[in-house]
Amino acid sequence: MARALYRYFDPLMSESSAANMLSLCAGFGEYGMYGEAPISQGFGAGMAQRHDAARNFIMNGGRFARDEPVEKLAARTNYFRESYAYAEPLVDGIEEFHGLPCFVEGAREIFGRSIVVPQIVYANLLVPGQELAIHTDVPEFRGCNRTKDPEWLLVAMHHSGLFDHWRIPIATGVAWFNDCDGGEFAFYPEGRDAPAETVPARYNTAVIMDTDSWFHGVDRLKEYNGVIPDLMPGMKLNHVEGDNWVVTEKGEEISRYKWDQLRFSVSWKAYCFKDEDERRAWREHSDDIAQERAIEMLVADMGERKVFAERPSDDDLPLLMIDEYISFPASTKAAISGD
Repeated sequence: MARALYRYFDPLMSESSAANMLSLCAGFGEYGMYGEAPISQGFGAGMAQRHDAARNFIMNGGRFARDEPVEKLAARTNYFRESYAYAEPLVDGIEEFHGLPCFVEGAREIFGRSIVVPQIVYANLLVPGQELAIHTDVPEFRGCNRTKDPEWLLVAMHHSGLFDHWRIPIATGVAWFNDCDGGEFAFYPEGRDAPAETVPARYNTAVIMDTDSWFHGVDRLKEYNGVIPDLMPGMKLNHVEGDNWVVTEKGEEISRYKWDQLRFSVSWKAYCFKDEDERRAWREHSDDIAQERAIEMLVADMGERKVFAERPSDDDLPLLMIDEYISFPASTKAAISGD
């Protein structure tokens, strides 16, 4: 397996622009939990959108495996997220970051494609004791995407290698705008069977790579009081005054943090096309694949692999697809400072 191509930026933006990103984050308003993403309907009904990554995290305890109750593990990876741009900027002040030239050039270099279309910008905020489960990001295909198809299914489709004809390569830049204790970006540029490498989350730095194809995650932030709150779907994170942030549930304060106790990252995603014909096919839906056809292609491939002798029910197929196509890096039993 070829080593992943990636670029590291230090610094990413001018000092004033980086400071503006901090102000934008604080002034945004409430941040909801990523774990509140809608549950899958239709095929795989009742499964979480990232059932693959959540299941692996709960079963194995993260990159550095720990024997903890399911409820605590769930709280550790139930972080806060909101979008700043989707195709177009959604909040004032994100325009510069949305069109950042160094990210555009980095995307061209990584994929060798001349047309780069910035698409999505979202913020992730983690509180002390949290981490981000090892995963690959949600890919997109002409005709199949996260707006209407289960995210775990899209991930399985990409890892199967059967849908490259329809895939839209996505470059992802991950930028950090505050320093924190822990919370390193961990990734596997030599593949899931090789050791992980880490990049510290440091103010005004970034990395760009193909996160749809290469496993990555976030190592645990330091726990300042040794206890992580029971973070549950429905809770919110708000900047209140000065240096303070609070987690609330129905308006009641659950916990309070300082800026330097949080991990604030902003992810940038851009579609990459080799030429105008490829971009036109995406825009005009002239060469799409439907979810039903994708499922049948996976079923046929699994039959050839002898995963089953007869087609299982639609209730059983989703977990079989995840297990067959998405092979995670192994967890390591190790002690981490702050435990």
